[in-house]
Amino acid sequence: MEKIWIITAMKEEAEHIIKLYWLENSKNLENISIYENQRIVLILSWIWKIQSSIATSFLFLNYKISKIINIGIAWSLLWEKALIWDVFLINKIFQHDIYLPFEGAHLDYAKLEIFIDNNVDLDFSEFDFSVSKNSYCLTWDQFIDDINKVKEFIKKYNAQVIEMEAFAVASVAREFNSLNKCIFIKAISDGADNNAKISHMWNLDFAMQNSIKVLKKIINL
Repeated sequence: MEKIWIITAMKEEAEHIIKLYWLENSKNLENISIYENQRIVLILSWIWKIQSSIATSFLFLNYKISKIINIGIAWSLLWEKALIWDVFLINKIFQHDIYLPFEGAHLDYAKLEIFIDNNVDLDFSEFDFSVSKNSYCLTWDQFIDDINKVKEFIKKYNAQVIEMEAFAVASVAREFNSLNKCIFIKAISDGADNNAKISHMWNLDFAMQNSIKVLKKIINL
């Protein structure tokens, strides 16, 4: 049976979904946990691109796929143009922290953006928060709490959010020719500024609740 895959990086993110869909713990690796019911399998990867790569690969090797949904929180790169807890559906992802001083098409898999054609043709206007489609997400392996770093990103990229897992999930899906089944849902928890550490945890729960409202509508398609 094909299942909807949900990939999330933090326990605080996963717990809401586990309770909502009555998922049961079916398997544990060293640091990765799997929860499922007859329709959904959720994998809690923990943070970092490597963890997300392992988790996504595990799903491909063990389950048949209906949709791949990477859901979680992210940092905003939009200043006052977006509010904490607004949600973004991602269709372009860039691993901006990679550095390779070489050229050639053989490196495009790591150096270029990954584009997602997820065709989420839904109306989200009933929500009391913004849902932005066709958004640009940066992925890297560091928590951001530096206003100067944010200014640098804003100047260099025209991205809306930045986080730590999406490029890894998309990279694995690309290897299995399944990018067309991917959906990335990211809600803003903070502005990646000098107060990010406090804001991130303070807003995590509320931002995740908004992500789940979008998730429920997508799953019920």
